[in-house]
Amino acid sequence: MDCGFCGSKNFHCMQKLLNYKKEIGFSILLVFLLALVRSFEELFYDPFLEYFKSDYMKLAFPEYDSLKLFFSLFLRYVLNSLISLAIIQVLFKDFTLTKFAGILYLIFFLILILVFFSILNFSDEDNNLMLFYVRRFLIQPLFLLLFVPAFYYQDKISKKNNNS
Repeated sequence: MDCGFCGSKNFHCMQKLLNYKKEIGFSILLVFLLALVRSFEELFYDPFLEYFKSDYMKLAFPEYDSLKLFFSLFLRYVLNSLISLAIIQVLFKDFTLTKFAGILYLIFFLILILVFFSILNFSDEDNNLMLFYVRRFLIQPLFLLLFVPAFYYQDKISKKNNNS
């Protein structure tokens, strides 16, 4: 019977998996840490947590402390980013790639936090859906879901070009 991943007729894939058991285990642990950050989200100051659980399309923005909100979003973003960078390093074993992802995380944070507070301070509730999505990128590790497939594809393309 052929393997669905590599097409071999033996247990080549199973052997490959066993060779990477440390990386798989560490990746699972890191994903678990991301889940822990999410499961303890009530420990972070975020008046928008309940706001977006309600019928927020009809509500005014809740009262908030800008400084506390900034540092809370920053802390959560940093935690998610560091864990995500560790996952990228475990998966790709390329420090240059991990450093590049770290720079992207920093740039995206600066852009997102600027947009987030701009919406809060210079906009009305008509933009609460945009606020919802910007906040989501700040508090959840969504960039990891974008980076891993992109880096994997880039890695495959570069290996293919090097073999040609």
